[in-house]
Amino acid sequence: MTTPTTGRPTILRGVLRRRSTVFAAVFIALLVLVAVLAPWIAPYEPNAQNLLVRLRAPSAEHLLGTDDYGRDVLSRLMFGARVSLWAALQAVAVAFVLGLPLGLLAGYRAGWVGVVLTRLMDALMSAPSLVLAITIVAVLGAGITNAMLAVGLVMAPRFFRVARAATMDIRHETYIEASVTLGCSTLRTTMRHILPNVLPPIVLVMSVSLGSAVAAEAGLSFLGLGVRPPGASWGSMLSTASSNMSLAPHLVWPPGVMIFLTVLAFTYLGDGVRRALVRSRSGGNGD
Repeated sequence: MTTPTTGRPTILRGVLRRRSTVFAAVFIALLVLVAVLAPWIAPYEPNAQNLLVRLRAPSAEHLLGTDDYGRDVLSRLMFGARVSLWAALQAVAVAFVLGLPLGLLAGYRAGWVGVVLTRLMDALMSAPSLVLAITIVAVLGAGITNAMLAVGLVMAPRFFRVARAATMDIRHETYIEASVTLGCSTLRTTMRHILPNVLPPIVLVMSVSLGSAVAAEAGLSFLGLGVRPPGASWGSMLSTASSNMSLAPHLVWPPGVMIFLTVLAFTYLGDGVRRALVRSRSGGNGD
């Protein structure tokens, strides 16, 4: 027995139809490329200090200037992309692993199991996300891995709610009931028939959550709870820039602009996927 088609080619065409989505995807692809190639294309070692050129303005030698330790800002920006993107992937992976299975279980299994899981996730969502993340980091200790574990835990309810709602929408479909009638186990029914239909909206949540995770990592690193010195991340670079605003205000712009553009790109990408999903489900007539 096969699951009904999900319109994947239509979704892909819908994503490629919007220029903003294509530009966002291209920007993210270039950012990933720079992050991967940073050790080879960065003009300087990101942690190499030279106090003789500290707080220099942008020049031919240092295109984005230098920080308070004389480190090249452009090089640190490139390596900071590696840290920020990897940290975002860690956080989304944690949220995905926690939220998706529990959402499938809560949506497929009615009764007290679904009620308990839903109430737990509601309680987690009711707490201020940044405060909860700071509390978890304070308990586990500072560091990028612990910070992203905290962010992922805070994001898990997003995946849970989407997976639960999507599962509840299709659990009474004919092909699901037929699968159960034929004796398929709950695991087989979930993996073979429910999961493929739940994944498209989950992909949308992943895209938006990646942008949120980049911003969350920047915030935690700005507070000193993320990447540890002398490691470079966009949040730690902002923290350094804020300490030298009166002497070198130009230091704020590179990490700030990159955080803004990256979050915006992931948001536009997610919006493009959402519109494509709506269009495919409405037979290509939706916007």
